[in-house]
Amino acid sequence: MHIPFDILKAEFKRVLLSLHFSEDKAEQCAQIFAENSRDGVYTHGLNRFPTFIQYVKDGFIAVDAEPAKEGGFGSLEQWDGHYGPGMLNASFCMNRAIELAEENGIGCVAIKNTNHWMRGGTYGWQAAEAGMIGICFTNTIANMPPWGGIDPVLGNNPLIIAVPHDGGHVVLDMAISQYSIGKLNLYKSQNEPLPLPGGYDQEGNLSTDPSAILESLRVLPIGFWKGSGLSLVLDLLVTVLSQGRSTAAITKGGPESGLSQVFIAIKPIGIKNQGLIEEIISYTKTSRPEKEGDEIFYPGEKTLRTREKSLREGVWLDDGIWEKVKGL
Repeated sequence: MHIPFDILKAEFKRVLLSLHFSEDKAEQCAQIFAENSRDGVYTHGLNRFPTFIQYVKDGFIAVDAEPAKEGGFGSLEQWDGHYGPGMLNASFCMNRAIELAEENGIGCVAIKNTNHWMRGGTYGWQAAEAGMIGICFTNTIANMPPWGGIDPVLGNNPLIIAVPHDGGHVVLDMAISQYSIGKLNLYKSQNEPLPLPGGYDQEGNLSTDPSAILESLRVLPIGFWKGSGLSLVLDLLVTVLSQGRSTAAITKGGPESGLSQVFIAIKPIGIKNQGLIEEIISYTKTSRPEKEGDEIFYPGEKTLRTREKSLREGVWLDDGIWEKVKGL
């Protein structure tokens, strides 16, 4: 089904206000959840909302918490999120990184004791809208085996890189597995196979069956050993820079809470930037599509098209999850 964006946002806000979120925080959280579904990231929009609400009810998310600065020097700052809503802490940190970049050319804000930020691309778009290059990453609970291993001891640690572009911002938002856990669950709920292998089944065979992959807990790292190494390095960076909890500590603690994250903003220098960006994008699009009638897209381009369609035709929703949210 499809419903108008404003109705979706209003329903999110209603539920959040009933759980004693302030008017301002309920508005911000509802906006982000609704925008995620509007942009086609259903796994971290409507579909993730009931889990977020359960975490609030279980006390893993502190509704009234505010981030507090703990240290820093120059363009680097460290903050404590005090287990507040992850998307609010993340928005705050990227905004603070942007402020530091305005003053110094670059800003880096690391935060500990925060929660799931939902769609990481939200903060890439935030930086790009401010005219900044944005880079951010987070650790997660262990849900991916290292290359050559069977047991999940690495986080599927998302990486976001955004570049402002007049014709539509370039925003790379990627999990470190071929498919995020949320995407696997989405394919499973729709009883559809993956387009490409996304992990292993219980017998150690590469599989396109999302149920088999979720059961084996063996998702496939992007680039095989390269993705495994990237996941490890991202965990090192967020943990060291924030002085927060690592994937190991998060996993031992139980539910996925108390994460560590980093937000970087860089102020572009030079008057030819847009021309240079356009040159790269245009050249990339000169490649012949694999299938006749297909297009070559840059990261973020499909998001813009989905956004326009959602605002024109309504945001697509899973009927069952929508009814569940209305009953909260």
